Amino acid sequence: MEALALGPARRGRRRTRAAGSLLSQAAILLFISAFLVRVPSSVGHLVRLPRGFRLTKDSVKIVGSTSFPVKVYVMLHQKSPHVLCVTQRLRNAELIDPSFQWHGPKGKIVSVENRTAQITSTGSLVFQNFEESMSGIYTCFLEYKPTVEEIVKRLQLKYAIYAYREPHYYYQFTARYHAAPCNSIYNISFEKKLIQILSKLLLDLSCEISLLKSECHHVKMQRAGLQNELFFTFSVSSLDTEKGPKPCTDHNCEPSKRLFKAKNLIERFFNQQVKILGRRAEQLPVIYYIEGTLQMVWINRCFPGYGMNVQKHPKCPECCVICSPGSYNPRDGIHCLQCNSSLVYGAKTCL
Repeated sequence: MEALALGPARRGRRRTRAAGSLLSQAAILLFISAFLVRVPSSVGHLVRLPRGFRLTKDSVKIVGSTSFPVKVYVMLHQKSPHVLCVTQRLRNAELIDPSFQWHGPKGKIVSVENRTAQITSTGSLVFQNFEESMSGIYTCFLEYKPTVEEIVKRLQLKYAIYAYREPHYYYQFTARYHAAPCNSIYNISFEKKLIQILSKLLLDLSCEISLLKSECHHVKMQRAGLQNELFFTFSVSSLDTEKGPKPCTDHNCEPSKRLFKAKNLIERFFNQQVKILGRRAEQLPVIYYIEGTLQMVWINRCFPGYGMNVQKHPKCPECCVICSPGSYNPRDGIHCLQCNSSLVYGAKTCL
């Protein structure tokens, strides 16, 4: 910095020392705010329930219909519910000499020896590790006698089985800081320090901070002339806790719950900066948070090949369901787009 300073070297050192001191004050303010946020609060918070639902428990059993294909949703890489080869009326009825035969997509017979799809002794279809390629129309052919004396009756039950995934949801925050001159290196240093402290703040929640945008602007203030301001935009998303050396399976590991806690921590962190500044008697640091500028939005995104559709999937309105033939999703959008040439489930391109 001394080589770039104008005037005598002593004056340059004095300016550098003063600017560095004010930047240090801003950094200390961040550290104190982060420390106070970590102190346990006596105030409780309501925990938001998961935004999707999961039909993966053994106790869930789905019956068929002779009138229309019954829709079944199975979370990707999870066990499916039991898909029964009976209607609601026949579920608790006595069936004499029943026989069941399941046909998968493209009419292929689902064999008893299949590793990924099992057929129980009562004719139920169960998937152990559902993959995208398993999505499609499944048909069960049921033959039985209502009584020993009656003739054999035959039913054909269809099921539309879809893979689905949790949405890739995250919070997006914007905040503004009073800044040093826009060409100052201290703004860049402060930006790195802010993201570093926020990342450490959320480390225990397995949440990730990503800086999306950082801009410095000259802002004309009412009765106060021009001032420099930093405009930050950053996102907070949950990391995958089901992978790694110690997979987390507790209900508190659900992304929505961890993100909700992360949101509360971030809000308290910025509010703490305001409180600390309000108690200061000395001069404000060059860079400081501008009260009331923190804003947040909740954003839902689906992975490529998946989308949300309340009309088509009313029982799973906030699930990212695999795109059906005739549609595709090329990016992390919310909806599957129409594509007449698409013939597969989970299409990511439209040729």
